[in-house]
Amino acid sequence: MNEPVVRDQRDLPARIRTVLASRVRVPMEPGPVPAAVLVPFFLEGGEYHVLFTKRTEHLNHHRGEISFPGGVCHPEDGSPREAALRETWEEVGIRPDDVDVLGELDDFYSIHNYLVTPVVGVFPPRYPLQVNPDEIERIIVVPLAHLLRPEIFRVEDWSWKGRTHPVYFFTYEGDEIWGLTAAILKQFLDLAFPRP
Repeated sequence: MNEPVVRDQRDLPARIRTVLASRVRVPMEPGPVPAAVLVPFFLEGGEYHVLFTKRTEHLNHHRGEISFPGGVCHPEDGSPREAALRETWEEVGIRPDDVDVLGELDDFYSIHNYLVTPVVGVFPPRYPLQVNPDEIERIIVVPLAHLLRPEIFRVEDWSWKGRTHPVYFFTYEGDEIWGLTAAILKQFLDLAFPRP
């Protein structure tokens, strides 16, 4: 099946920057451990792609899952943005100065008691990535057009702590992006590509 056409690829970063700047971001009350992730995308072959990481199996949380680069905010991090950029550099080798930060999405709670701030940024094409094997098994790059295909997306109702919650899933070449990462991804896609 053909990938859906994503219009105006060249002006996508500017459009996302405008959308994120013009909306009221929804923060959450502090309490859980603060963390941040980067939603990194880049231009390749005339279309934009999103970068994900598959975590190694020996980590304490989210082992073997597909996620965005990121982690816990350190005291020396001046903001969630700095934490997301630092963690991305440590995990996949993208230098903070090489990321054009476009804005932030809403905060999300993780079931592991983290308050996660997603930061959206674009980095240069053909970037020499360097995977940290202690944390990352491999990098997964997905065309944005693929993520907009309705047939690769589904929602399941899961019960947790006595309440039913929608859990999102995206599939790509045998990999499944789900849970917190999929929720962040869905908000990013809904804002970047609003549907009537």
